[in-house]
Amino acid sequence: MMPLSLSPAAASTAAKLAHLQPYSHRQFLHRPRPVSPCFCFSSCPVKLSVKAMAETETHSPASPLLVADCKQALISLSDKKDLSFLANGLQSLGYSIVSTGGTAKAIEEVGVSVTRVEEITHFPEMLDGRVKTLHPSIHGGILARRDQEHHIEALNKYGIGTFDIVAVNLYPFYEKVSSGGITFEDGIENIDIGGPTLIRAAAKNHKDVLVVVDHKDYPALLDFLQGKQVSQNFRKELAWKAFQHVASYDSAVSEWLWKQSSGGESFPPSFTVPLSLKSTLRYGENPHQKAAFYDDKSLSLVNAGGIASAIQHHGKEMSYNNYLDADAAWNCVSEFKSPTCVIVKHTNPCGVASRHDILEAYRLAVKADPISAFGGIVAFNTSIDEDLAREIREFRSPTDGETRMFYEIVIAPSYTKKGLEVLCGKSKTLRILEAKRTEKGMLSLRQVSGGWLVQDSDDVVPQDIKFEVKSERVPEEDELQDAQFAWLCVKHVKSNAIVIAKNNCMLGMGSGQPNRLESLRIAFRKAGEEAKGAALASDAFFPFAWKDAVEEACENGIRVIAEPGGSIRDQDAIDCCNKYGVSLLFTKIRHFMH
Repeated sequence: MMPLSLSPAAASTAAKLAHLQPYSHRQFLHRPRPVSPCFCFSSCPVKLSVKAMAETETHSPASPLLVADCKQALISLSDKKDLSFLANGLQSLGYSIVSTGGTAKAIEEVGVSVTRVEEITHFPEMLDGRVKTLHPSIHGGILARRDQEHHIEALNKYGIGTFDIVAVNLYPFYEKVSSGGITFEDGIENIDIGGPTLIRAAAKNHKDVLVVVDHKDYPALLDFLQGKQVSQNFRKELAWKAFQHVASYDSAVSEWLWKQSSGGESFPPSFTVPLSLKSTLRYGENPHQKAAFYDDKSLSLVNAGGIASAIQHHGKEMSYNNYLDADAAWNCVSEFKSPTCVIVKHTNPCGVASRHDILEAYRLAVKADPISAFGGIVAFNTSIDEDLAREIREFRSPTDGETRMFYEIVIAPSYTKKGLEVLCGKSKTLRILEAKRTEKGMLSLRQVSGGWLVQDSDDVVPQDIKFEVKSERVPEEDELQDAQFAWLCVKHVKSNAIVIAKNNCMLGMGSGQPNRLESLRIAFRKAGEEAKGAALASDAFFPFAWKDAVEEACENGIRVIAEPGGSIRDQDAIDCCNKYGVSLLFTKIRHFMH
């Protein structure tokens, strides 16, 4: 650091100041030290009068002094990306740089002069690095309002220089605790304290201090300092981003600590969902509605799979409705262990089929409801190779045998190189997504006016429960398998939901009707004659049996019915099935989906 040049009179006063009795410990939280006669602890010129120094020496009230010509930036970065660009840019604009530890070393290595924080605080980094910048000489220079005389007087009195720029990012807590295998003690040590404090201080005083937490903002910062960025809100925008950055960081710490201390309790008294803008969408559900898509950065969702983290290989940008439909299709197909194809329209599966031959599964899924499948979303739980890609590309609608099937989205866990190439040739607009299987055990959040509903995700599958036979007739093994397949499908259909299935293939479904009987009739209309000998699953119990849904199902040739049970008229359903020789299974699990 270059020595300051002072006049003989100022030098004499400065020499006296160096031997002043230190302030009492009650006045300072740091080690007593001589009061420095300058604002900036670096090589910048300082305008302090001898009179001002004398007033500082006697601790008499000082006249407001102008902040020195020194322009000063504080830089402390965990992620040092683009640090050289920032440091060199600030130096070229006449800023003196103050920094800490590894950041200071990195700045020096790129040939930029730097003053270390301990040269200002007269304290070394201590407590294994826990205390570096938590000092009045740092925070006073950040928080002081330049338009308040008593703030400037305080800086003058204690020899504290101002900071015009604070560039800080935080310990990688999120990355550390989400990587797995970290101990509780290591997690605690990765909680940043000094960094958030600097950021919050600078953001609060953004009128006088520019705060930067994202390396992507370095170019805009330098443009602003050169007068190229003239936005009146630039300082406010940086301050907002800073507070949001700290809020997201704190939410990760809070979530992690809750999991460490909650004993498995799912619902904390309060929690924050950290959302990060992924894309602005063309519109929402309808063209007159604005919309955007956000990633959920909760620790619980790291590597959890799903549509939010899917890779788009081809096609138009995703729309609001595309995300909803793709999510429904992917959540459904991810539940099946056998090679399966699911086709969704307006979030309801209209075709589902499982086969060892995935090409056959695809054809059967389309056949279940080719009219609804047209313009839908097709999801597979197997890789798409060249043969499957050609089948998707060339398959004609079963309704006329001529019309090539059109889809909005195709989703799969992976693609062969040739398979992706062939599929891309189907349409310029076809969205091709590669997604990871959705993990179980997530919380499900849904907004209502003025609040949110939170629940565990519905992860129950047929293997988790017992299908209890309530009828006189016991289903054959293949009928039981049909009932289990239908029951897994109906879980993903909007209530009131009915699914008819046979041979691991959905034949028809009814969804979203105010009464169960109407959903049943829709399902039979779609299944047609194939419903005879099939299985039927209902997402909830049948409130009535005679001359209602149960009896109609029996009369239409259904051989086995799976439902939760729990109605005060369950015995009517049992008696009705016994009359028609139909097997009735109770699952004791309801699958409402609104």
